[in-house]
Amino acid sequence: MKKIGFLSFGHWSNHPSYKVRTAADTLLQSIDLAVAAEEIGVDGAYFRVHHFAQQLASPFPLLSAIGAKTNKIEIGTGVIDMRYENPLYMVEDAGAADLISGGRLQLGISRGSPEQVIDGWRSFGYEPEAGETDADMGRKKALEFLDKLNGEGFAEPNPYPMFPNPPGLLRLEPQSEGLRERIWWGAASNATAIWAAENGMHLQSSTLKFDENGKPFHIQQAEQIRLYKEAWKKAGHDREPRVSVSRSIFALVNEQDKYYFGNQGKAADSFGYIESDKRAIFGKSYAAEPDKLIAELAQDEAIQEADTLLLTIPNTLGVDYNVHILSSILKYIAPELGWR
Repeated sequence: MKKIGFLSFGHWSNHPSYKVRTAADTLLQSIDLAVAAEEIGVDGAYFRVHHFAQQLASPFPLLSAIGAKTNKIEIGTGVIDMRYENPLYMVEDAGAADLISGGRLQLGISRGSPEQVIDGWRSFGYEPEAGETDADMGRKKALEFLDKLNGEGFAEPNPYPMFPNPPGLLRLEPQSEGLRERIWWGAASNATAIWAAENGMHLQSSTLKFDENGKPFHIQQAEQIRLYKEAWKKAGHDREPRVSVSRSIFALVNEQDKYYFGNQGKAADSFGYIESDKRAIFGKSYAAEPDKLIAELAQDEAIQEADTLLLTIPNTLGVDYNVHILSSILKYIAPELGWR
């Protein structure tokens, strides 16, 4: 395990037990948590993107703010739903955020998952072409995003511009060199993991995937990762692929930990439907004293296959407690996973 980061969904609600009551709380605390995480040695700060919900949505202002206040931590998403995006505008936003951070952006994108409203991307002005599904539309937008990140000119210059143009076709600006090689694809199936490898994207595999053979979640996920690596090698890319897996892991080191998460360690894989016709398998949470936790995680095949572990955090419990959660993992668990 080379890198360990956190993944926040950025929830907020005016609930008496929450330390995150408003959107402003979520945004400002996300910045504070990223700064604190960098100070204790966490490798990455990642954020989920959901629309029409009291959660983090538009990611680039937040990523830019974190980039301006930190120096080395990786900053990313897990994931941006491409059905809602204008790929060209996103190239500009991502380029700006990456330049502000000094080239630390690690953008996770995907074709999207079920959202809070019906066909929310239509409200954003997007419609699949004839014969396309919304998933097709998301993947097509992803490929256009990747293409424009390459920095090649494609737009015909105005013969009477407001400012002088360089020769040739014009590209989008600002461009951030190397960002194209730091795009990740969130894959819920083996087939889309292979597609991600063929298109030169790193792989993000979360706490759920489509159930493709009835095996335990971590075994199915490990199989997905191995297929991805094989496809990457076959595609002949001249750089190393990266793979992240997400997990809910809590080291129980004090009474507060046991109060919050003492019962979660008894959980097991579960099954459900995130789409009406596709059964999904959801991985279990891990919560135990450090010695027991180390033994359990050693049996997780997908963690062994990945190079990056993203810890899903309960952001509503506030910055200080989440720093405690991350510190406990780094101190008691991470060295036993081969971290550093």
